[in-house]
Amino acid sequence: MPKVTATLIVRNEAAHVEAALDSVRWADEILVIDSESTDGTPDLARRVADHVYVRPWPGYSAQKNLAAELASNDWILSLDADERVTPALADEIRTALSTEPTARGFRIPRVTRHLGRWIRSTDWYPDYQLRLYDRRAGRWNGRAVHESVTVSGLVARLHAELEHHAYRDLAHHLETIQRYTTLSARELDAAGRRVSALALLAHPPLAFLRNYVLRGGVRDGAPGLVISVMNSYYVFLKHAKLWELQRRRQPPA
Repeated sequence: MPKVTATLIVRNEAAHVEAALDSVRWADEILVIDSESTDGTPDLARRVADHVYVRPWPGYSAQKNLAAELASNDWILSLDADERVTPALADEIRTALSTEPTARGFRIPRVTRHLGRWIRSTDWYPDYQLRLYDRRAGRWNGRAVHESVTVSGLVARLHAELEHHAYRDLAHHLETIQRYTTLSARELDAAGRRVSALALLAHPPLAFLRNYVLRGGVRDGAPGLVISVMNSYYVFLKHAKLWELQRRRQPPA
């Protein structure tokens, strides 16, 4: 039976880290890399984790790859501090690894709690995340935002959900949108993507219709409406920031 190391990368996550670690106590090893927190996160992590390392922040993918390299086991369950492994998911992982699996990685459906309910609609669901993988066949990519694991070999799906407590409130949601859209715009710009006035006009309403109508945000009442609007705002802001980056390079008229 392959053993599993649960890994977390954290920085100033005192409000979340204990609950995240408690949800993976069943793992064969728990390893945390802290990026020089100032709120006592490492001390809280040491209460549960087998190993806690403090390292400077090199970026999401680099830190997650380092965590996998430091693990004692080849199978890695990568968790963020605002995520929780449910008992049902823990059981399914143990069943999947009861013998050496043919798959080299497993995608897990993630459900986010926001505005007082679990959101199982919009672009947020099922939000499959490849978090359980064999480090001999997988590695985190170098993207600045929304990083993911690239696995060489078969990837299967699990059914039990990974719980995500992403936002404290709408103000926190907006702060995250500001940070992520800046990173996304820079990444798109570096890849040579271009944006036009038509794209700025067309993409946000299309994103709203996709979230609210096609992907069922309407079923979640006011929270579904708010999230659909916020997701379309994310699309607008990402493209607007990309346009701004490109405009700055243009010679003055």
